[in-house]
Amino acid sequence: MEKLVAIVFSSILVMCCGSLVRSDAIDHHYKAGDLVPLYANKVGPFNNPSETYRYFDLPFCFRDYAIEKKETLGEVLNGDRLVSAPYKLEFLSEEDSQVVCRKNLTKEEVSQFRNVVKRDYYFQFYLDDLPLWGFIGVRHTTGQNERYFLHNHFHFHVRFNKDCVIEIILRTYQNAKAELTEDTGLLVDFVYTVTWKEIDTIFEERMKKYLSYASSANRWDWISNSFVTILILTGCLVTFYMRVVKKDFMEHTYDEVLTDDQEQKGWKYILGDVFWYPNHKSLFASVLGSGTQLFTLTILILILGLVGVFYPYNRGNLPTALVIIYAITSGIAGYTSTFFYCQLEGTNWVRNLLLTGCLSCGPLLFTFCLLNSVAIAYKATAALPFGTILLIVVLWIFVAFPLLVLGGIAGKNRKVAFQAPCRTTKCPRDIPPPCWYRGVLPQMALAGILPFGHRIYSLYGIIFVVFIILLFATALVTVALTYFQLAAEDHQWWW
Repeated sequence: MEKLVAIVFSSILVMCCGSLVRSDAIDHHYKAGDLVPLYANKVGPFNNPSETYRYFDLPFCFRDYAIEKKETLGEVLNGDRLVSAPYKLEFLSEEDSQVVCRKNLTKEEVSQFRNVVKRDYYFQFYLDDLPLWGFIGVRHTTGQNERYFLHNHFHFHVRFNKDCVIEIILRTYQNAKAELTEDTGLLVDFVYTVTWKEIDTIFEERMKKYLSYASSANRWDWISNSFVTILILTGCLVTFYMRVVKKDFMEHTYDEVLTDDQEQKGWKYILGDVFWYPNHKSLFASVLGSGTQLFTLTILILILGLVGVFYPYNRGNLPTALVIIYAITSGIAGYTSTFFYCQLEGTNWVRNLLLTGCLSCGPLLFTFCLLNSVAIAYKATAALPFGTILLIVVLWIFVAFPLLVLGGIAGKNRKVAFQAPCRTTKCPRDIPPPCWYRGVLPQMALAGILPFGHRIYSLYGIIFVVFIILLFATALVTVALTYFQLAAEDHQWWW
């Protein structure tokens, strides 16, 4: 089993490292006059990053020989649609107010540009795998009057070290804007300037600026606060457990001399009922198997992030890793689910295995169909093409499902008899009617909400620390809620 895990992890690492996205210049080394690849990616409103469209859905200058970049699976899943930009940047070649094209915008095109400027649309480019962003235009408000302007002159300030591009800065000229306020046709010259400057930063460190080190100190403060909160919570719960459980054990020892069971109360009263098998044990085992798969997926993604596979803005490594690792870890879901299902004396393990395979894929498929239909209707870049959908289906059929079946067979063959640590009664006692907040759904919601009082982080080191804190908080909350449920004489604690 250990060898199998090692082989699977090694395969994941090789596949993810081998899928690093590179520009056309694979080695990122250029000679004077070499064309540095510049791609236009997408546009979208700044306040809604998930809503993105193709760059040339807007009436920019479109070169007849513009070429769409061949994208990886991860890039397509990430919503990237790269096409060669109209601006031409040659290594160490400077340009001053070079005209790309002169375009006569129609009344409808002016209105289209004005609407996107009103919604604060941004665009994204990639120069030698370095991302850069800019706003399509700007609006000026004077009293109750608003004026809209289109940026038509961009300044690409490129910094290099020897034969490598290190940094790209995009600027706009405030005195070079085309006004879009009126609903009339407009003649616009799209112009760009290119300057180069040599710096000392080495190529291996050019991505550090995207790690947002400036705010990392605050993030560590947030982690420290979370850690202190967990310590306080742990101290309170441990103190509570020591007092309450000690008191319960003392009462239980005293109650052993009593002959009337009705004198007992709380968890002592249901001591022989707590290990009755849960209701809907097939669904329970399937949830356990799917949860184990997702937990393993999270751990592997964090490990790959810590070793540097997912460098910032690599356009696709993370989605690719998620799809591949999810397919490979299907065997873990099948093994865990079938092992526990057979341990709970389940008989129809094949149905349990199919339920495990559909438990996470079913809701995911429904959500995908809904969101993809909306994306297709709005022609957003989030819409997946048919070829990508077919590739994912093939991956599930020929990789995920066979591994799920193999894991299920292994779990069935390695099953062991369930041995309760205490005597189980022949007939479970009736459960007293609980309060509404002690029901299954309220307790599930409470256990799921309490541990997630954290912020969103982007550095994998910080994410890993927060993940450990989250696991600890979840364990504490789970133990507390389980104790409260047993103390209320509810022996159906499995769910």
